Amino acid sequence: MPRPEFDSFDHPSHMRAAFDLAREAAARGDEPFGSVLVRDDTVVMTESNRINTAADCRRHPELHLAYRACREYDPEERAEMAMYTSTEPCPMCAGGMRTAGFGRVVYGVGGEEVVAFTGREPTVRSAAILDGVTDVVGPVLNDEGRAVHRAFDW
Repeated sequence: MPRPEFDSFDHPSHMRAAFDLAREAAARGDEPFGSVLVRDDTVVMTESNRINTAADCRRHPELHLAYRACREYDPEERAEMAMYTSTEPCPMCAGGMRTAGFGRVVYGVGGEEVVAFTGREPTVRSAAILDGVTDVVGPVLNDEGRAVHRAFDW
């Protein structure tokens, strides 16, 4: 089965939807991360960070979308999906996405940039974890994504 033409997807619209979800997360007391899962250039699932409000360290949007997608779609369908995420996935999320087998992940703010905002230690980049399974593209609309993090009180 041929891979979808991910390059023809409406990247700005999907990325801005992820940024909106990141802002919603921050407004309710969670860290500013949001993601949308897209198939045939249509959003099929959305999630935002809920690690604080759900008191669950696993409630990163990318990991939760990978979990939900594995329950609701078969591997061939997941390979036709792209995840747009406000920020490059952490290693935990990238591991879940590797298991899910999405065709592509597109992020707005790179992992090294998040380190600068948060002061946390650098981690393994998502492209290294997803190599051979999922194409990783980014940063996309980086200035808009960085603005979400600048507005958050890290």
